[in-house]
Amino acid sequence: MDKKKRALIYAAIVAGIIVVDQIVKILVKTHMHIGEDIPLIGEWCRLHFIENEGFAFGMSFGGAAGKIGLTLFRIVATGVIAWFIWKQLKQNGRTSLIACLVLIFAGAIGNLIDSCFYGLLFNESFYNVATLFPPEGGYAPLLQGKVVDMFYFPLFDFYWPEWVPVIGGDHFEFFSAIFNVADAAITIGVIWLIVELAILAPRAQKASAKEKSEN
Repeated sequence: MDKKKRALIYAAIVAGIIVVDQIVKILVKTHMHIGEDIPLIGEWCRLHFIENEGFAFGMSFGGAAGKIGLTLFRIVATGVIAWFIWKQLKQNGRTSLIACLVLIFAGAIGNLIDSCFYGLLFNESFYNVATLFPPEGGYAPLLQGKVVDMFYFPLFDFYWPEWVPVIGGDHFEFFSAIFNVADAAITIGVIWLIVELAILAPRAQKASAKEKSEN
């Protein structure tokens, strides 16, 4: 497959992930309020609307200045990933390596849209369903939006026995993370990248070296 066709396929994957991610986020933002929970399949597969205030897991990151700095860092990091994808395409790099980078890039763009623009596009979601393009303006300035998360899969939970050191009596829930489509793309991409760098790429290099030595 030539480079142009490969680039078009990867661009379509990026666009597809971003479109699906944003459609789900906008639907959640305009039909649910913060903390609202909708069961999808029993109690272990639910929509649970939260907004990520900062770096990860809802942690804050130095107020408004920290939020702007974090968003700018994400923009730079996303640009670096885009450059690396372009470089790999130009050098006809491994498809598996480019594919995992494409997933990470698409997920990063999806969440970056929230951070950059959602504060301008929506009003607050506390107690009320948010409005897109509210007449009174959005809830935050440019670069200070919050990332919308909604997928929640609490597969099982239990309390640790009292005799267990440190965590005895504590409640444990698997899987407690709440995430979005962009997060899923990033996670799959990162896991795939680790496998690529740790296993697949070394195997390919060994096979190539063996083929050269035999010739």
